[in-house]
This record gives sequence, C-alpha cells and structure tokens, in this order.
Amino acid sequence: MLFCGISFAKKKYAMKTPYYYYDLDLLEQTLQKLLAVAGNSHIHYAVKANTDKRICRMISNYGLGADCVSGNEIIHALRCGFHPSKIVFAGVGKTDEEIEIGLKHNIACFNVESAQELEVLNQLAVKMGRKANVAIRVNPNIHADTHQYITTGKYENKFGISYEYLLEVIEFIEDSAQLNLTGLHFHIGSQILNMDNFKNLASGINLILSELYNEGVEIEHINVGGGLGINYDNPIDEPIPDFQSYFEVFNSNLNKSLFKHLHFELGRSIVGQCGELHTKVLYVKQGIAKQFAIVDAGMTDLIRPALYQAQHRIIKKHNTEDKIYRYDIVGPICESSDVFRRDYPMEKLTRGDELIIKSAGAYGEVMVSAYNLRDKPKVCYREARSSLLFDIDKKHVMN
Repeated sequence: MLFCGISFAKKKYAMKTPYYYYDLDLLEQTLQKLLAVAGNSHIHYAVKANTDKRICRMISNYGLGADCVSGNEIIHALRCGFHPSKIVFAGVGKTDEEIEIGLKHNIACFNVESAQELEVLNQLAVKMGRKANVAIRVNPNIHADTHQYITTGKYENKFGISYEYLLEVIEFIEDSAQLNLTGLHFHIGSQILNMDNFKNLASGINLILSELYNEGVEIEHINVGGGLGINYDNPIDEPIPDFQSYFEVFNSNLNKSLFKHLHFELGRSIVGQCGELHTKVLYVKQGIAKQFAIVDAGMTDLIRPALYQAQHRIIKKHNTEDKIYRYDIVGPICESSDVFRRDYPMEKLTRGDELIIKSAGAYGEVMVSAYNLRDKPKVCYREARSSLLFDIDKKHVMN
C-alpha cells in the first residue's frame, strides 16, 4: 500500500514536488537481512541518519537500540519506542541539559569523548543521585577511505580521547562512585566500502585491549561504531548492503577473549537506500558550453552533493526515448554550489519531467534547511508488508 498525497472526498491530488519517498518494505527487508547475519551483536540505529517517525518506529519494533547524539534525539528515540536500556549517547559537545536527560531516563551508556566531559558527567550524576555507565570513545588514529568531512578516527579529528590519556581517564572513572566503566567506543568514519579499513580498526582495538589487560583493566563491551557504506552508483542492483562481509571482518579479526559484548552503530547502511527525493524539471536552459536542467529541489532539500560532493544516481520517472543527452542538474537556490550532478547523462528532459534522486534515505530529509525561506518537502511512503509497523499516523493516504 502506498501512503502519499492527499485523499479528500475521494478525490486524489498528486504529491507536490519536491518530496521524499520512503520504501518501508525495502527497509523491512534490510532489517531482516541485518539481523539474520548480526548474530549475538548488539545493534544500535544511528538516529542522526534519519529521524522520520515511521522509520524509527519500525526499527525499534525490530528490537534495535538507538545511538543518539543530542538530548532531543534521546527524547525522540524514547517516543519512537526505543527502550532506555538500549540507548547510547555519543557526541563531542554534550550540554549539561542533554546529559541530564540521559541520566533522568537511565540510558544504557554515555560514550564520553573528553576528560572534562567525564568530570561534568560525574558532577551531574552526583547532583541527581544517579549512576552512569560510561564507554570511553578512543581515537585510534586510523585513516578511513572516505570523504575528509566524514572521517572521525584520526588525531586531527575532534572526536574521541587519544590512547595516551586512556589510563588517566579510566583511573578517574574507577575513583568515582557515580560512574561505571563498561566499554570502549570507536568510530573511524562513514560511507566506508573498503573492508580493510575495518580490519585495521579491529587490529588497533586488539592492541589497545591487550595493553589495558596487562594493566589490569577489563572491558565489558566494545562498540566499533558504524561506517558501512552503501552503493550510491548502482542502488537498484544493490539495495541492501553487504552486512555479511562487514560483520565477518570483526568476527574474524577481533580478539573476543578480551571483551564480552560487541556493539555496532549503523545508520546509513540501514536507511540509505529506502529513501528517494522526487523533484520536477522547471526549466531546460541551453548555455554556451553546456545544458542545464533546473529542478525544483535544491541543496535545502538534499545538501549532500553541495556539502560532500556526493554523487547520487538520478533517474527519470517516465522515460520517453533512448537517446542520451548531458545536463548539469541544478537547483533553484541562490548558490553556485546548488548542483546535484554535472555533465550527467540522461534521456531528453523537458519542463515538467519528474526525476528521482536515489539513495536519499540517510542524511537527506534530516538535514533539510529553510534557507531562501524554502518550504520543507513533504513525505510519501510505500507501506511494508508485515504488521510490525505500529501506531502510525496515516495522514496523506492514497490507494
């Protein structure tokens, strides 16, 4: 069943572009594949990837935890059915108010990223009479093959605590009556497709754990973050990432005798391919050196191409001929960076043609802005086939 557009007095109206389309059936298939190969690992969904309520509710109904990076994400996760005992709170700049939200709801763990943050967490826990489970985010100084803006595991990145300070931080936790060290947290970046990056991470984790063990420090759990990429070039042929290879890298290379539980924080790989951004051609303009297709979606609706130089597959919803032309597909925003693709091969485009920007389920709608006082794009759904999607506000119903 498709939930889209508006149904009023049995008269149907087409969905106004630009709009996001989510295939909840594909999301369900992705979750089922993920859980089939995850084994005994604990999976937390990275809420920052997509906060759509229907998507989050389905993910929570499948039993995943939530990886949150703000106080509002914690509240959102709770409202979407994630249990506090499965919520972890990461982020390099947690405010006092956000920490208090986590303490109030007895979340599973705080992934702490600096010595001073640990001191503040301890002070607030004392004030509130609460105890906090802590995982130290360690910066392993490992390069990841990804865009410079989404690499997070090098010393020059702002994230995590360098290994050189790890024993000092652990000693502080052990001396505190309000803090409980439960694990170590790692994350080296996003949109990683080269499994050797994760193999290198596993080797680094083994080294750190061995040295801590020699110092008499035992670790309950290891959280290796997420980072698994998706196929932006060919999403139609690979709608579900290779979870099997991803988990196998860690299962084969981590020394499991040095910890008890393994945690993952996956976001893009779960929701990336289930989302699309639909847009309409406003004008086709012939320039001196190239041809432009000006569409009604812009960087305010999908900022990844402007921010990361990301390249999404774009297809024409209804094709009328086989001859291929080349276009710069650009948006209406008053910025030269408002470009989705340059010199992009497509069938002939005319005013009114609807285009589909694929692989927009992660870091798409969640990063929408109101720049140029633009309206926020509406949302349209393809319903999942199972009954695991509960408590849905079924506005904008068609068919």
